[in-house]
Amino acid sequence: MRVLQVMAGAPHGGAETCFVDTVLGLHRAGIEQRVVIRRDAARAALLRGAGVDPIELPFGARWIDFRTRMGLGSAVADFRPDIVMGWMRRAASFLKRGPHVNLGWLGGFYDLKYYRHCDHLAGMSADMRQHIVKEGWAPERAHILRAYAPDGKGYRLDRTALGSRDGAPLLLALGRLHEAKAFDVLIDAMVQIPDAQLWIAGEGELRAPLEAQIGRLRLSDRVKLLGWRNDRLDLMATADLCVFPSRYEPFGIVSIEAWAARVPLVATRSAGPGALIRDGEDGLLVPIDDVAALATAIRRVLDDGDLRARIVANGRLRYEAEFTERAVVASYKALFERMLAERRKAA
Repeated sequence: MRVLQVMAGAPHGGAETCFVDTVLGLHRAGIEQRVVIRRDAARAALLRGAGVDPIELPFGARWIDFRTRMGLGSAVADFRPDIVMGWMRRAASFLKRGPHVNLGWLGGFYDLKYYRHCDHLAGMSADMRQHIVKEGWAPERAHILRAYAPDGKGYRLDRTALGSRDGAPLLLALGRLHEAKAFDVLIDAMVQIPDAQLWIAGEGELRAPLEAQIGRLRLSDRVKLLGWRNDRLDLMATADLCVFPSRYEPFGIVSIEAWAARVPLVATRSAGPGALIRDGEDGLLVPIDDVAALATAIRRVLDDGDLRARIVANGRLRYEAEFTERAVVASYKALFERMLAERRKAA
């Protein structure tokens, strides 16, 4: 089985993290792959360091980017894949039909016009699959492919080296600095939790407004914007609580990362976390954009040791049952084999 993976995503983001993790998981499982990515020195170095040598292409506007079209066509002709997997809209829009199977991956509730050359589509949740079917896709060609979280041991970071102090509860939030992530709401909530500190690990267009908000609320000594980090296991190992305050979140890899790391989780009822987390059992859920409710939930977890222990233990059980590398890679392999069997039968 040969799989050509195509990703044209941004430098940072949850979908991009999922792509790298999945490629490396399939690589470790012995799947023969070739990888084509949008030019990104850091991502290319990360893949090469793990033994996967990517082809880098521009992935500009499809109708004028002849270099990418020719490069991708050459990769297909040279590798002769059984499956070509297009990750998100831009990559999927460059796919062409051929003797292989085209599988399009959705990181959100996308317009399916970008996937017109795909044979099958997959999303990360039941809601995404339902969206695909509602948009007119045949149910037998709509699938769920989940993400996994690495199950490594993180090492506690030196809080003082990152401008924080020891001894105070440390909250951790991860994601792009984008309106959808609602870090502004979390920063407002910090006013009501004066004994806690907050690290926000991510980068994006809202850095300056968030920095201004932190300064205006006089939280600079307790709230730190760390930039994009690749040591997520270490961040989780250092934190006392993970907070996921998104306004819009189709799935939310952060949830399963917290479960894997045995860190208690507070999240909003946005689409992904709201469907994934069992409120009061493996995390706490609060309404979107509700500063007071978010602060109250964080306070509950910090003050109630029994609650913390319960949601950590149950979250870890959910992770081990559904979101380990082994389980998720097995689901990819099973879908690949099913699609190829159907293609052979049709031929």
